[in-house]
Amino acid sequence: MSEYGPEARTRGGVLRGSLKDGVAAFLGVPYARPPVGGLRFRAPEPIGPWDGVREATAFGPTAPKRPYAPPLDALLPDPAVAGDGCLNLNVWAPWEVSTPAAPEGGRPVMVWIHGGSLIHGSSSVPVYDGTAFARDGVVLVSLNYRLGVEGFGVFPDAPADLGLRDQIAALAWVRENIAAFGGDPERVTVFGESAGAISIAALLASPLAEGLFRRAVLQSGAPMALPLDRARRTTEAVAARLKVPATAEALARVDLERLLAAQTEVTGKGSPLAGGHSFQIAVDGEVLPRDPAEALAAGASAGVDVLMGTTTEEYRLWFVPGGVVDRVGPLAQRLVLWRTGVPSRTARVYRAGRAREKPGEVLGALATDKLLRIPLNRLADARLRSGAPGGTHLYEFGWRSPVLGLGACHALELGFVFDTLDLPETRALTGPDAPQALATAMHAAWVAFAATGDPGWRAWDPARPVMAFGPGAPSLVEAPREAERRAWDA
Repeated sequence: MSEYGPEARTRGGVLRGSLKDGVAAFLGVPYARPPVGGLRFRAPEPIGPWDGVREATAFGPTAPKRPYAPPLDALLPDPAVAGDGCLNLNVWAPWEVSTPAAPEGGRPVMVWIHGGSLIHGSSSVPVYDGTAFARDGVVLVSLNYRLGVEGFGVFPDAPADLGLRDQIAALAWVRENIAAFGGDPERVTVFGESAGAISIAALLASPLAEGLFRRAVLQSGAPMALPLDRARRTTEAVAARLKVPATAEALARVDLERLLAAQTEVTGKGSPLAGGHSFQIAVDGEVLPRDPAEALAAGASAGVDVLMGTTTEEYRLWFVPGGVVDRVGPLAQRLVLWRTGVPSRTARVYRAGRAREKPGEVLGALATDKLLRIPLNRLADARLRSGAPGGTHLYEFGWRSPVLGLGACHALELGFVFDTLDLPETRALTGPDAPQALATAMHAAWVAFAATGDPGWRAWDPARPVMAFGPGAPSLVEAPREAERRAWDA
């Protein structure tokens, strides 16, 4: 370490970070050239070398985006950092006075991919601070990638899935450089939540990501992608609102603020259950040769250890703050279920088992399972049937937040996984009295999985073991809510 801070020599040059309590942080490190000018709407290009020492003590620019709409903006803090070079990442690592603190062979590495519906989020969200992971012996990396139409637009004159290509470029950077921070490039775990988990499912199915990671964690996101023609519709809607052709060349000439405004207007009323316009990963034939759910069921990434799960009441983040859960009556519930293809026999099982719940709550439980729990269970079953050599573990997060009656909602587990319950940005969602013991247990399970592939409970088997993190102490449950799960099988 120099007198100014810890230094790490990467292939691009020397980085200087900051050091506190034995943890070094290197922030805003570029992994690809800024996607501006002629590189906009193009695949990421490697960053060139720099002379001297590059300061890495502040978060780098975030991808162009708009904040969440109220009231989610208060529950999900989403900082924006100005600048063009949004293809950057951060590294937290255990550090001695002058060098990384690493055993022979290096430490396990975890790479975080944030969520946000592919239009929000960044690696600079305070909840994602990597200090606790580094404290516990992990080299933690978090990354930014292009969002919205710049990351997931579909054009006739540009590659598709640019945001996914960014993630692959960041993982390649990790493989080439992480040893400089004390990490083991052969023990990389990629983990993410919501759109980040959906991205990881795509990475598991992508030949371009093969060999870049050994383990994967999918939090509240399941394999999901659209054929090119369907994925293109959102891009076409944005272009139509701007009255320009739906090409990369035309949209590149549009003022960025106008582009973001049109993007927000087009996607503002979309939802995973009811449909509408949203940006999605596309089956483009290159990054994704086939639908990731099909590819994974057929054995793609069978050797990768996988940990995956959901919160118990994912839907409450969207249904509760705006009052949807109270506005939905029996007739509206049936209409939504009919429009979204939920079998009536399935709905009857949920209504019978949830007789004391409001129609909106029953609808939310059906939505949670249709979009998340059932696809992840099916993926676990497929890996078990195929004898996949990689281990498979499932969890469910059930502690209920008192904030606005959100319960065990989407994104609530994040502060527990990162062990950042003391931050005000985490407390916006959890409230001030979230149980530290539960965070300690969940965070330790993620660390153990990254290190060994075993988070501390039995791997998936015909008895369907699921580790329940809350509402009380962590406990292993076999086949939770099995009648409801079976109702989707017919």
